[in-house]
Amino acid sequence: MAHDLVIRGGTIVDGSGGAPFTGDVAIDGDRISIVGTVTASGREEIDATGCIVTPGFVDIHTHYDGQATWDQEMAPSSWHGVTTVVMGNCGVGFAPARPDRHDWLIGLMEGVEDIPGTALAEGMKWDWESFPEYLDALEKLPRTVDVGTHVPHGAVRAYVLGDRERPGAIPTEDDIAAMADIVEEGVRAGALGFSTSRTVLHRSVDGEVVPGTTATKEELIAIGRAMGRVGHGVFEMASDMRREWDEFGWMGAMSRETGLPCTYAALQSIAKEMPLDEQIASMRAENDNGANIVAQIALRGNGIIMAWRGTVHPFRFRPSWLAIAELPWEEQRAKLLDPAFKAQLLSEANDYSEVPEDIVGLVMVVSAGFAMQYEMGEDFDYEPGPEASIAARAAAAGVDPAEYAYDLLCRDDATGFAYLPILNYADGNLDFLESLQRSDDTVNSLSDGGAHCGTICDAASPTFMLQHWVRDRRRGNRIPLEHAIRRQCRDTALLYGLEDRGLLAPGLLADVNVIDLQRLKLGKPWLAFDLPAGGKRLLQKAEGYVATVKSGAVTFRDGVMQGPVPGKVIRGPQTMPLAMAAE
Repeated sequence: MAHDLVIRGGTIVDGSGGAPFTGDVAIDGDRISIVGTVTASGREEIDATGCIVTPGFVDIHTHYDGQATWDQEMAPSSWHGVTTVVMGNCGVGFAPARPDRHDWLIGLMEGVEDIPGTALAEGMKWDWESFPEYLDALEKLPRTVDVGTHVPHGAVRAYVLGDRERPGAIPTEDDIAAMADIVEEGVRAGALGFSTSRTVLHRSVDGEVVPGTTATKEELIAIGRAMGRVGHGVFEMASDMRREWDEFGWMGAMSRETGLPCTYAALQSIAKEMPLDEQIASMRAENDNGANIVAQIALRGNGIIMAWRGTVHPFRFRPSWLAIAELPWEEQRAKLLDPAFKAQLLSEANDYSEVPEDIVGLVMVVSAGFAMQYEMGEDFDYEPGPEASIAARAAAAGVDPAEYAYDLLCRDDATGFAYLPILNYADGNLDFLESLQRSDDTVNSLSDGGAHCGTICDAASPTFMLQHWVRDRRRGNRIPLEHAIRRQCRDTALLYGLEDRGLLAPGLLADVNVIDLQRLKLGKPWLAFDLPAGGKRLLQKAEGYVATVKSGAVTFRDGVMQGPVPGKVIRGPQTMPLAMAAE
């Protein structure tokens, strides 16, 4: 009897961390039926000779909360082998939502995650108010990937506090109880957890810090206990890790009390009071005492991609730029390519008068930190050395770094890019990530898929992992292929209780990638204006993805969407089939 689909003759990297082996994968319906030798034919077959065959990637840190309501393709994550996304991170999202708070929630998402507010306003139908209704709305549109989500703190606070929600707002005991009830309702309906943000880098479009920044530990623990009453859920957080907040202390206590995992964004950041090594040590001290705290680590420098039409570039605070910032692009480009305009702009000082005091240092790195900025070419190395910086190349060329940067952005008819790894690159290399990638208390994450549309394109992280860390890295150690696949598939899935995926084994979801590892290559990013209302976003494709299979259907071949949209909404933890659990 023929199978629905057979992937034949590939090098199977099954997600367990075990050694790769040559074999076949048979799929029937939405499940894997055989891994090993398949003698029967397939109604459809994929020749995987010379390729690796892996589980679909599970990306647990994305922000597709709006896009998932209108977009079936779910790019760019789906272009990079991702078959499952978890969104609603960092305390921002769109449910629950009172009708009079729609614009406020859009402004919060636009400010924190750099998703064009006009696109969100046009793209979302708002056919929900409660969080369970939001999950129901998501189910109306099938996609190329499965989507799961957190209950976001910002939306919960706005729903309960209404107009009282502003920086420093102190909720009453009744308010906290109401928030906890909303989170409990959301988790019972299928949310995978709760998220919050406590960093000055996250601000609304009006410049105000996000709601969770000033929340007390009592409020956060009450919400954690709400998930504990349900019996599942991950507590996710981004934080500046101020010592007086004792983040690890209360996370540890909450995790021990509820038995649930807490996870946080572990980054080298100028905004964090606590250095990364101290964060890891504090986390491990709590875990040694019975807590379950997991650090989410990025695979590369969290880099701002700077361009004239992007959200950020080094000249954004110069008067001459401010004078043309609102002009149509054709008029801007003509000015930028005018030598007289260039000379005037370069003669000016930056104007930081409107910049909030607590992020002036960050803004100065953007506008003048040319030793930390790099020229992006066709085959850009995301772990560049100091000799590749704009400052170094300007010195070699005998020009001022600002002029070099200006000319760089003006290349290719004013569409050039500069790269600024603002986070995770304090050492000028990625060596510090080597040991963290081998740790059971960390998980590969922080792609921010769907977010930072005009500044970052880290949704390509799974491709970067394979291309850079497994195959090409020159400035340090590489990591084994089987370990990298486990990190991006099984480890991420299990953190959120998704036992039915992230592994190639009979009975599990047929989420599979066929990848030509030798041909795998990240493309050059580009700015597209394809969101609703012409909203912009940075996109990046890759060569080498021969096929991606979601729930048994081939969704992509050679990077091109094929039509099937089998992706569903994940409601709560997904258990392993009984037959597998008994083995």
